[in-house]
Amino acid sequence: MTATEQVRRAVVDEQIGLAAGGSTPQERRFRPYILRIMVTDVIAVAVAVAVAYVLRFDTDGVARVSGAFAPSYLVVSVVLFAAWTAALFLGRTHDHRLIGSGPTEYQRVWQASWRLGAVVAVVAYMLRMEIGRGYLGVAFPLGLTLVFLGRYSWRQWLHRQRAAGRFQSRALVVGHLRKAALMVEELKEAPNTGFGVIGACIPAGEAVGGEAGGIEILGTMDDAASVALDYKADIVVVVGSDNMTTEALRRLGWDLEGTGVEIALTMAIRDVAGPRVTMQPVNGLPLVYVDEPRFAGPKYALKSVMDWILALVILVMISPMLVVIAVFVKVTSRGPVFYQQERVGVGSKPFKMIKFRSMVADAHSRLDEVLAAEGIESVGLFYKPKNDARVTKVGRVLRKYSLDELPQLLNVLRGEMSLVGPRPQIDQEVAQYDRTANRRLLVNPGLTGLWQVSGRSDLSAEEGIRMDVFYAENWTLFGDLLILARTAKAMIAGEGAY
Repeated sequence: MTATEQVRRAVVDEQIGLAAGGSTPQERRFRPYILRIMVTDVIAVAVAVAVAYVLRFDTDGVARVSGAFAPSYLVVSVVLFAAWTAALFLGRTHDHRLIGSGPTEYQRVWQASWRLGAVVAVVAYMLRMEIGRGYLGVAFPLGLTLVFLGRYSWRQWLHRQRAAGRFQSRALVVGHLRKAALMVEELKEAPNTGFGVIGACIPAGEAVGGEAGGIEILGTMDDAASVALDYKADIVVVVGSDNMTTEALRRLGWDLEGTGVEIALTMAIRDVAGPRVTMQPVNGLPLVYVDEPRFAGPKYALKSVMDWILALVILVMISPMLVVIAVFVKVTSRGPVFYQQERVGVGSKPFKMIKFRSMVADAHSRLDEVLAAEGIESVGLFYKPKNDARVTKVGRVLRKYSLDELPQLLNVLRGEMSLVGPRPQIDQEVAQYDRTANRRLLVNPGLTGLWQVSGRSDLSAEEGIRMDVFYAENWTLFGDLLILARTAKAMIAGEGAY
């Protein structure tokens, strides 16, 4: 049997195995990690339900649900545990294509959990069961928190593994050389997504063989299926190409059918999140609708309410720490405790942003001195000197952990800022905005933002603007909660701030 025949026979055997309910090589590779997540989920749900049950116990013995149908809370807890773990499984929260990067994994956990909560409410109403609000008020929030923490911990472990070259999906990029090179660069810049590019297949009219643009060329687009099988690819990423017609893409799918090799298509438009994308088949052709971004309406009203409530709660909780910081600022350097600076807010409206003073009292008059020391003639976008002699010793600590920004909670309460949004800038910076950067001003500026949790001061101005515009056009309440959680982590670690 020739080598080619052996490869084809192996493919046929693989197809037979998949048809019989077998798993793909990629699924087998991720199985240990997925099992760890599933075990962690089960433990998290069990702990949450057990805590809620124990808190519901009374001195009269086993507590029972009130109403016409009154099972014990022990039975309710067992059923809730089984239903919740089943909901996480049926909600496809363990899909190997989603775990490890991006917010979709967390969103699916959230959706599966709140839908279960809705089902519990409906069943309780129909059976006339009066399940205690305290019981559900402990079980669901605690369970969600523990599941999120477990998955976050495993995600950090997975990122370390991927940085070491493990748990990678072998990706074959198909398309024009220039577009393939851009795709490879994008995948390399996002190592946490776990794509290891093995090479590319480009149109026959372009150079074939060797390397081009830093990419190993493994064949033509017509050879994509056989190359994917020969090189044991896990996924074929198709980027825009005139040669990849609908029929060619269809044949590629047929050639890879039953092999376990996945196909992913890229869209010509970038920086558009899932909620704004709707796919509608038209005569067999998938038509993708992209909703225009909205900057007003009920969703923004809900965001304002959430901002105000959370800002007030946080302010009350950290008020003792704020007092301590204020005392340190006052006794360690001359000048006021707070520093107010005019910033540009939504719709280009100016407002006074409040911070703890982290510089000497005459800092503004010494700006030219700092710029000259760094060889800079004027303030640029996101300009922040790394070695600013005007910063006090206490101020340096405050800046490292972003504690100087906490008084902006007052700006949030006054409606001038949001908890999450693009960071407000001074008029000199806004004057340099182009059409893209101007879209930052369509939403309220934030105490923290997407760029802060993605690099903070280490991020380039161009990348920072791109992330801010992406947030302005695609934000969600759930995404805001994730950014707040990531901000807390960045503050504790002091990452990227100076």
